[in-house]
Amino acid sequence: MDYSIKPQSTAPAADTSDWPLLLKDWDKLIARTGHYTPIPVGSTPLARDIRSYIQSGVINLDKPANPSSHEVVAWIKRILRVEKTGHSGTLDPKVTGCLIVCIDRATRLVKSQQGAGKEYVCIVKLHDALKDNKELARGLETLTGALFQRPPLISAVKRQLRVRTIYESKLFEFDAERQLGVFWASCEAGTYMRTLCVHLGMLLGVGGHMQELRRVRSGALSESDNLVTLHDVMDAQWVYDNNRDETYLRHCIKPLETLLVGYKRVVVKDSAVNAVCYGAKLMIPGLLRFEKGIELGDEVVLITTKGEAIALGIAQMSSVDLTSCDHGVVAKIKRCIMERDTYPRRWGLGPVAQKKKQMKSNGQLDKFGNPNEETPAEWKKEYIDKSEQADIDEKKPEIKLQVREKTETETETETKSETKSETKAESDAEGDASMADASIVEGDSEAEKARKAEKKARKAAKKDKKRKADDGEEKKKKKKKD
Repeated sequence: MDYSIKPQSTAPAADTSDWPLLLKDWDKLIARTGHYTPIPVGSTPLARDIRSYIQSGVINLDKPANPSSHEVVAWIKRILRVEKTGHSGTLDPKVTGCLIVCIDRATRLVKSQQGAGKEYVCIVKLHDALKDNKELARGLETLTGALFQRPPLISAVKRQLRVRTIYESKLFEFDAERQLGVFWASCEAGTYMRTLCVHLGMLLGVGGHMQELRRVRSGALSESDNLVTLHDVMDAQWVYDNNRDETYLRHCIKPLETLLVGYKRVVVKDSAVNAVCYGAKLMIPGLLRFEKGIELGDEVVLITTKGEAIALGIAQMSSVDLTSCDHGVVAKIKRCIMERDTYPRRWGLGPVAQKKKQMKSNGQLDKFGNPNEETPAEWKKEYIDKSEQADIDEKKPEIKLQVREKTETETETETKSETKSETKAESDAEGDASMADASIVEGDSEAEKARKAEKKARKAAKKDKKRKADDGEEKKKKKKKD
């Protein structure tokens, strides 16, 4: 028998299905390139030191009944001794359940979680007996989809009619003797379950109100995803302060990347990370890997090779384009998450940037890099400021809009000025070319003067109208008083 191990061309693939957070199923990401220079800074989210772990952490808190969401968040801020805290959506004082509390750096994700879907378990109290117990289940089925809702009488927002969507609902139990029903509902952010219970009672013709409510899912986290109480957080901080044991604290707080697991991923080279943190668009040369199924305009999460979240972005190319294109913008930045200068700066190292830096130190450019009296003529001729060009490109649509919004009177004055300039040009055509140029310039200046005069006249007319209207109102008031 031959027991020797024969050489093989294929290497055993690593099982990435159990890798944590944003690194899960790494081998399923489409590889744009395998070549990049790793930079020995940063760390995987779970291996951060305890201070930065807390500062970029989230707590899936089981909110107790009676205190408001604002009070609970303020208590956590005081317990953990952090600068900022935020939550994923207000719960009424009497309501319990999932309240995602974001700490310091993670507060940048609060907006994205507030707009995410929610799930509730609710107890509804009917005011009278039903003829058929199945009516409640049918009523819940009817009240799905887009519904009109007005906030309850006691609410912190303006009582305005709005449309909210109930995605799905399910009746768990109904006690006919006490007229109490327990149901589950998955809905859009900003849905009022209290209003839904009132509408359900009206639909059944017996009236009803909400007896009790619990949120079982908020955005990316549910009851089963490491739900902790205020006592757990307080005990964890006490254990760390007295015994220097951080395991309990790490159990209560999870990295902010847990909220981003549902987003499509784009892996960025280490050399491009800091530029993205400063708000630069991600370009093709900075792309390492990406997820399949990305479409134009999708919201994606940009991550490092260590699995850290850099920013949320809007995809400017689909997955198909990313495989074939060799230049262009991959994603625009929507919200930066990582702190600036976590990774070293890797831009401004090219020959032109180095020359510009040297000219600044020599005094040939001012401190902002703009040309001055000592700037060489070659530099003024050859150098193109990309930032200025970008500003011009951004302003172009605004200029077009302003041109479209010109009034009829302005267009008439323009046509008059054009005819004047044409007649002058024809009369001076026999003269020198320089005289012709001068006449065109004069014609343009006259047109501008005429335009300005028209504007002034219009403004004066408006002021007169206003003054007359004010005088008329004052006279009416005096007459009423008399």
